[in-house]
Amino acid sequence: MGWLIAGIAIVVLFLVYVFMVLPRRAKKGPSAPFRGLMAAHRGLYEKDQSVPENSLEAFRRAAENGYGVELDVQLSKDGAVVVFHDDTVDRMTENKGRVDSYTLAELQAMPLMGTEHRMPLFTDVMAVLDGVSPTIVELKSTPNFEELCNKTLAILRTLKGPYCVESFDPRIVRWFYKNAPDLVRGQLTESFSHWRKAGLPLWRCIMMHTLCVNFLTHPQFIAFGRGHRPLCMFLGHAIGTMRVFWTERPDANHAALQKRYDCRIFEHYRPETRYKP
Repeated sequence: MGWLIAGIAIVVLFLVYVFMVLPRRAKKGPSAPFRGLMAAHRGLYEKDQSVPENSLEAFRRAAENGYGVELDVQLSKDGAVVVFHDDTVDRMTENKGRVDSYTLAELQAMPLMGTEHRMPLFTDVMAVLDGVSPTIVELKSTPNFEELCNKTLAILRTLKGPYCVESFDPRIVRWFYKNAPDLVRGQLTESFSHWRKAGLPLWRCIMMHTLCVNFLTHPQFIAFGRGHRPLCMFLGHAIGTMRVFWTERPDANHAALQKRYDCRIFEHYRPETRYKP
């Protein structure tokens, strides 16, 4: 009898786990432009940053060459939605400090990697991409994430698309589930070992790798980096959840990644696959 009870308990715990981590099925219509898509990571920028990442020129080049695009949005000090990856301006400019500690005017006065290019507004980028290149919009984690979500959604609602949203922050993914359920939304994550190396507490490493909050966020795609994939990606594949890979580089096993993932985000080379609307 004891073994039976233990067996039932294990089955129940497994079913609860599956319930917690199971993502949502991606609807065929809205997700169609992203299936088989090759998306230029932060635009079609140059490895030496002569055309910087997340610059207006990098996005223009991606559109002209027939690729989709992945980009990052966050807020300036005065609440403008800008396109920039890092939390700070240290790596990409000669200045120091957090992006949200500068006004838009101050940010746009900073040359990106010593070039003539400047940090663009999200609206300016989408004026180049809208209706031309399917766009994956990553919202950066921030204390005022609700303001970022509201402003980003307001801009997206003015566009023709196609576009989708993603974030590492489950709060942001849940916000879009609650406030814009029609938009395709995705959860970004990496392997458990990556999160440990990044210095996250053990509980957050487990949460971010297993994505045990999927029952709250209901992502329709999982965007994953390198390493051991979480169980939810295999479960999701069985029900039609999209699988997105980042970041594919020239030395990758392209054929294997093409079989394993529905959409791939690339950099530092030009794949043969182009977007065909």
